[in-house]
Amino acid sequence: MPRIVVIGGGWAGCAGALAAKNAGADVILLERADSLLGAGQVGGIMRNNGRFTAAEEMIAMGGGDLFELCDATSRHVNMEFPGHKHASLYDVSLMEPAVRRYLQEKQVEIWTVSRVTKVVSSENKIQAVQLETGQTFEGDAFLETTGTMGPQGNCRKYGNGCAMCITRCPTFGGRVSIAERLGVKEMKAKKPDGSLGSMSGSCKLNKDSLAKGLVRELEQTGVAVIPLPKDVAEHKKELLAIKSCAQYALPAFAENAILLDTGHAKLMAPFYPLIELRKLPGLENARFEDPYAGGMGNSMRFLAMSPRNNHLQVDGIGNLFCGGEKAGILVGITEAICTGALAGHNAARYAVGRDLVEISRSLAVGDIIAYVKEDMEAGEGMFKKYTFSGSVYFDRMNELGLYTTDIEAIGARVADAGHSGLFAQKVS
Repeated sequence: MPRIVVIGGGWAGCAGALAAKNAGADVILLERADSLLGAGQVGGIMRNNGRFTAAEEMIAMGGGDLFELCDATSRHVNMEFPGHKHASLYDVSLMEPAVRRYLQEKQVEIWTVSRVTKVVSSENKIQAVQLETGQTFEGDAFLETTGTMGPQGNCRKYGNGCAMCITRCPTFGGRVSIAERLGVKEMKAKKPDGSLGSMSGSCKLNKDSLAKGLVRELEQTGVAVIPLPKDVAEHKKELLAIKSCAQYALPAFAENAILLDTGHAKLMAPFYPLIELRKLPGLENARFEDPYAGGMGNSMRFLAMSPRNNHLQVDGIGNLFCGGEKAGILVGITEAICTGALAGHNAARYAVGRDLVEISRSLAVGDIIAYVKEDMEAGEGMFKKYTFSGSVYFDRMNELGLYTTDIEAIGARVADAGHSGLFAQKVS
């Protein structure tokens, strides 16, 4: 049985591990922190706008396990908030244990508090990776899903310093790029002003610190919209350009404080001065949960993206694949699951000498993987953010007729592409 080693246990890594396991491989998942899902532990938004289409494409392709787990853990479904339709909000407190249990049931071997710091390679192929404790893991193919946030020095250099976020670099060590260890020249996204990186787009507030009436509104409807004073709204418009989540760069997000109920209260802003936040009705005692320095800053992302092909194989390293933010300026959990699953499946195919799969561009999942690569290589794409849920790529989905909520039509489209049940097929 081929062995696949996945480095990074965020949403992309978990999806890749499942895909490789379903393809018939023996899978080891190595995660530097003590919990899985990475930034997804403070995420929560699924199925909004084009993410509905992508999720249903993945389900039709046999790679829908994690989407169905999110559906089962959702606090609110088929809801709307500014710029978004038919969204679901999963409970961030319940999601990580649910995913961990599911991986264990599928017999994925999970190692947490296991930070990879060294790579053993020969002739442009990885032979093994080594933890900082010295333990070595050999494999036939490797999947890097270490993300693009951290270490602390990057947040200080490109942002407002370490915001003490869910990445928890001070405790578990900073992110280590496997591709970079092998001499691969990775890419950094740019803000509109030309500076590097992109700031995470939201903060999490402790729900118990909010007024009871506001909490009731959140728990009943899933969303609360609090209008901001005009002078504050004008200043907020300047912050929209620095967000990773460009789908929220809409006037409504500058003119209002928008909260979503993901178990905690998700504040749709990259940061918000605490003194100003506490002037808003219902937030007089507000307290940040993540990042703890959310009054001044947030984590910096998209600082280590790997050049790759549309099989998600890293350029120049035969048996290394990438998913999630490592695969490009792809924002979101849905995007991480889609790319992680393809990378994990192809890693298993590579390990047994099978031809690699490229998802058809007649599907949104295949098109975004190819389109982001083309746009980034052209240079202009380094200033953009890509997501199924908004901004430039959701516009493209609509232009190409890829966006639909018709599940039967999505299934037919997947069948026409020859991809039905793709991720449920064993390759060895």
